Amino acid sequence: MAVTGRPVTLPGAFQRTAQVAPDAVALRTVGGTQTLTWRQYAARVRHVAAGLAALGVGRGDTVALMMANRIEFYPLEVGAQHVGATAFSVYNTLTPEQLRGVFANAGPKLVFCEEQYVGRIKASGAAIDTIVCIDGSHDGTISVQDLLAHGSPDFEFEPTWQAVRPEDVATLMYTSGTTGTPKGVETTHASLLWEVFGLDQVLGLHYGDRVTSFLPTAHTADRLTGLYLQEIIGTQVTVVADIGAIVGALPDVRPAIWGGMPRIWENLKAGIEADAAAHGFVMKTLCEWALDTVRTRARAMLDGTEPGRGERLRYAVADRLVLAKIRAAIGLDQARWLICGDAPIAQETLAFFAALGLPMTEVWGMSELSGIATVCHPRDAVLGSVGKPLPGLETKVAADGELLVRGPLLMKGYRRQPEKTAATIDASGWLHTGDIVKVDDDGNVWIVDRKEELIVNAAGETISPCTIEKAMKAACPLIGVIMAVGDARPYNTALVVLDPQSATAYATRRSLPDASPRALAADPDIVAHVAAGLGRGNTKLSSAEQVRRFKLLPVFWEAGGDEITLTMKLRRKPVAHKYAADIAELYSAEPGPTVHQPSRDVRELWDGSDRRTRVGSRTVSGPRTQNQHP
Repeated sequence: MAVTGRPVTLPGAFQRTAQVAPDAVALRTVGGTQTLTWRQYAARVRHVAAGLAALGVGRGDTVALMMANRIEFYPLEVGAQHVGATAFSVYNTLTPEQLRGVFANAGPKLVFCEEQYVGRIKASGAAIDTIVCIDGSHDGTISVQDLLAHGSPDFEFEPTWQAVRPEDVATLMYTSGTTGTPKGVETTHASLLWEVFGLDQVLGLHYGDRVTSFLPTAHTADRLTGLYLQEIIGTQVTVVADIGAIVGALPDVRPAIWGGMPRIWENLKAGIEADAAAHGFVMKTLCEWALDTVRTRARAMLDGTEPGRGERLRYAVADRLVLAKIRAAIGLDQARWLICGDAPIAQETLAFFAALGLPMTEVWGMSELSGIATVCHPRDAVLGSVGKPLPGLETKVAADGELLVRGPLLMKGYRRQPEKTAATIDASGWLHTGDIVKVDDDGNVWIVDRKEELIVNAAGETISPCTIEKAMKAACPLIGVIMAVGDARPYNTALVVLDPQSATAYATRRSLPDASPRALAADPDIVAHVAAGLGRGNTKLSSAEQVRRFKLLPVFWEAGGDEITLTMKLRRKPVAHKYAADIAELYSAEPGPTVHQPSRDVRELWDGSDRRTRVGSRTVSGPRTQNQHP
């Protein structure tokens, strides 16, 4: 049966897309060791739908999935969509207690999972009719083969998926939980299609565009750029099971469109610079010279200046000899556009990649808005801005600076939490995002910080901790996470955690015998390196924003732990509570001489330019440079 016209549901979109080129590869693993064509994909979706219907799963029921990024995920989720079920993923790292809360809220009738998670799901005590184990056998479960065997050959597939309505809830997206228990965002078919068609209008999406799925499938960004783009546009998805392997997978994929969180871009930048330094003398000198032209161009981008003729010629030579090879080596030489989102990123990092010749743009969004709500095409992007609202979205800025949004991307509500829904979406239909913003004369949106996270110091000045943290991370790649502290305080301090990848690489280069976080945090050279980075970061900040003391914590923070969410967002209140003693010491009398003390005296630090920054026991200071946002 041919499907024509603009689809209004995800099943309608999938059926249309699957007919375009049935023998084209829709899904693959790195290296092409496992593939699935659109014809095979569509057949599996039909069989999964038949099996689910035979088990009594239908329109309005909920189906959960708990597994790594793998090809098998796609026909299972899409098959559930075709019987009208609300299909959603849960994070694989959730404990039985956390699963109990999510399942109690979502109410899944059936769960698809890997064998390794069956015990945890059962331990949650959730009342689930059927557990389908996709890669083994386990007591009290059925296999995918059992599921498919239940399906009747007389199952009326077309009428079933055609009965799905645009206003039906397609999925649940659970919020990151930075300020409490995650909430289940109900997102409709209509909102998701409007999202993808809006991105297409701004960025341009093509059938067959190569993309990756490497973030957890419970992550809003992965659902949007991996699953929904594929169903609606027909992208080719390469699944990468290990998020740590994504950079190495890019040369195999050579994505047409790709995006990542700030830390991925920061690690990629550090890797490029480390590779340049690892060559022999002649090649190292050439690579360093070429990267210096990138840095020069990046500074010009940030300053809003035009390079002279000599600089343009120098860059052209560097591009031909080195930069084009770097783009190819990292696998991004065929990208039409690249995005960064999910958390703030330093303008310097964005400028580096833009100057490297990559089509970068920053986006902003939230689960309550189906994913991405503001974006610009890379040719129109302004570094540091998250772009403009998608066409058709209404936005306004409240008196206190909070961004309000209204339009087709809005969630249906928080599942089973009408009071929280009413507190987030007002009577006029405006979603209160919780983000403080500025909007320039051209309509570009600049994120200042989360409303609830702003620092009001002892002098009554309002400060954005995000601004501080971005400046520090841009100045010191060793920093994995930094949390600025200063609310009701006379000055700002910071808790600093090393980035495991960068710190381990540093330890290897220096032949350090112990690369544990405790040993690294006690290493005088590392402490001095971080202190110097804070000094450089402070040159980008006003005196009220600057960090005077810091504590380098002897731990690595794991995603999903007490300190950061699974989407790498800071849990500021839990961190403040857990590390209250460390924070108190940062504001105590003059600190002692050891690196375990809350403040490190940094005497004369040279920042690599013609500017000397003095960091004393009371301050880490430097001249303010003009911010690039309004």
